[in-house]
Amino acid sequence: MANNSITVARLLGWGLLLLTLCITCFGPLWLTHDPISQDLLAILLPPGSGGHWLGTDHYGRDVLSRLVHGSRLSIGLSLLTVACAAVPGMLLGIVAAWRGGWLDRSLGYLTDTMMALPGLLLVLLVMAFAPGQALTLFLGLSLTLWVEFFRVSRSMTRTSLATSQVEAVRRLGFRPLYVLRRIVLPHLLPQMALLAGFAITTAIVAIATLSAISVGLQPPTAELGTLIAEAMPYYADAPWLVLAPSLVILMFVLSIQLLSGERPHE
Repeated sequence: MANNSITVARLLGWGLLLLTLCITCFGPLWLTHDPISQDLLAILLPPGSGGHWLGTDHYGRDVLSRLVHGSRLSIGLSLLTVACAAVPGMLLGIVAAWRGGWLDRSLGYLTDTMMALPGLLLVLLVMAFAPGQALTLFLGLSLTLWVEFFRVSRSMTRTSLATSQVEAVRRLGFRPLYVLRRIVLPHLLPQMALLAGFAITTAIVAIATLSAISVGLQPPTAELGTLIAEAMPYYADAPWLVLAPSLVILMFVLSIQLLSGERPHE
C-alpha cells in the first residue's frame, strides 16, 4: 500500500512538473500576444474575451502571455540560483572534510557567521548594490542557500571517509580520485539531489515573495511575484489575475515536493 502511494505521488509529481515546464518552455512558440503590449480599450477583460484565454490585466495586456513569460523567468531564475548554490557548496564541503585542519575550521566559521545572519537580510544587503535586478537577486539567494549544501556534504563526506571500506581502499593503493568517484559521490549525490529539490522550492517562493512586496524584480518585468503584486488592487473585479500566477507557483512547488520525498537530515 505504501509503495502504491509513493508511485502515485511520484507520477503526479512528474505530471505536474512536465506540464509546468512544457507551458513555460513551449508556450511562447504558440502565443500570439506580446506580454508587454498594452491595449487601454481592453482593460480587465474576463477569460475567453477578445481572443485572450485568461483575459487581460489593468493595462490591457494579455494575462496568459505574461503568465508564461513570467513563469519562464521565475523557474529559470530559481534553477540558476540553486545551481550556483549547490555546486560550490558541495565542492567546498567535500574539500573541507577531505583536507580538515585550518581549511575545515575556516569554512566552518564562515558558514556559522552566515547562518547567524537572517537569510532575508543577506539578500537585501546584496540587492542594495543594484535594486530590482535579477543578477543581484539570484546572487543574494545563492549566498543564502549554499550553506546548507556545504554543511550536509561536509558531514556526509566525513562519514564516508571514516568507513572501513575507504581505509581498505587506501591501503590497497588506490588514488583519492577513485575513493571520491566510487565511494563518496555515490553516497552523497542522491542526498544532494534531494536537498536541491527543496532548495528550488525555497528559491521560487522567495523570488516571488520579494517581487510581490516590491523588493525583488520590478514591474513591468513579467515575473510571477510582480504579476501578483500588480493584480492585488483589482482582486475583487478580476480574481483570476492573482489566482493564475499563484496556481503556477503551487503546481511547480507541489511537483518538486512530491518528487523529493522526505528531507535529508545532516
